[in-house]
Amino acid sequence: MCANGGAGELLGNLTIRWHPEEQWLELRLPKPLEHLANRPHGRYGLSCAVAFSYRGDEVAAQSATGAVRYDIFFDAERARWYFDASWRIPERAAPPTLEELRTHPVLSVDLNRGRLAACVLDPGGNPIGLPRTVALELAGLSASRRDGRLRSAISELIGTAKDSGCWSIAIENLDFARAREDGRELSGTRPSRGKPGRSFRRMVASLPTGKFRDRLVQMATNAGLCVIAVDPAYTSKWGTEHWLGAWPHFSPIASGHHAAAVVIGRRGLGQRARRRGGCDSRRAVHRQKRATDSVAPTGPRPSRKRENQEATGQPRRRPKTRLGEWPPSRDQEAQDRSGPPAAVLTATS
Repeated sequence: MCANGGAGELLGNLTIRWHPEEQWLELRLPKPLEHLANRPHGRYGLSCAVAFSYRGDEVAAQSATGAVRYDIFFDAERARWYFDASWRIPERAAPPTLEELRTHPVLSVDLNRGRLAACVLDPGGNPIGLPRTVALELAGLSASRRDGRLRSAISELIGTAKDSGCWSIAIENLDFARAREDGRELSGTRPSRGKPGRSFRRMVASLPTGKFRDRLVQMATNAGLCVIAVDPAYTSKWGTEHWLGAWPHFSPIASGHHAAAVVIGRRGLGQRARRRGGCDSRRAVHRQKRATDSVAPTGPRPSRKRENQEATGQPRRRPKTRLGEWPPSRDQEAQDRSGPPAAVLTATS
């Protein structure tokens, strides 16, 4: 059963009332059931205490200032009663523009299997502080537990964004719907057969891309934050190439996923992925800080040799084909016809 609330009614509802401090719940009984009332004016009060474990403070604030709708339903499979509260949020002003969001720090997030890699970037595209990793283990869990862990991870991201003064959260606009529709035959460059194909399909199935994006937009909007979705192409590759080698100098816990998060955040800020001086694409009259290689090591520039590339996390360069070693040319004697061969191999049986 449900009851719509009213803004001018006591505790936001006339039919179902819940007191946030005393935690009692009472219902207005219909005429045929008024003989069962244990409260005055034909009302029935529950003998147990009722409390909201999630956003209870918001329900209390809404019941004191506005209307609240209450829903009571029974789950026969679990033999449990549930009590929900809902209300209409006030209409917000127009969201800030992308240019306004780019004048403030941004929290970039890279979604992976089992974890979320996050990093805070300043308006110039440089990392601030240490990278962050949020656990997101969803394998083998029920739908309700997966949703709960996803909410908990997003709440941690929103708390980090607020503590860092961010106005927005940048994520990849991932969508594997087309890959699922195409199947194995139209896989393109993706692995489709054998162990690599099975591993790729298992990874795609374990990433909650749609639920993470939709839930993040809802929860970030309630927290007053915006979500920026960027192109996911080559984020991991360019993050490893341009950022992973410089991170260990000030953060030993950084990984390739955090480097990919930096590229995601820089795209949200309108920057290029590469870590070079003068890579800020905005005009000089509009930018506040120039995006430079602020995380570059202060010591001598590392060598480009292969052994140093493995130590710094840089990708290997493809070996060039070695030129053939031909003997030096010499003058040839002019003659009308060639002489007999030096040796003749014959086969006898």
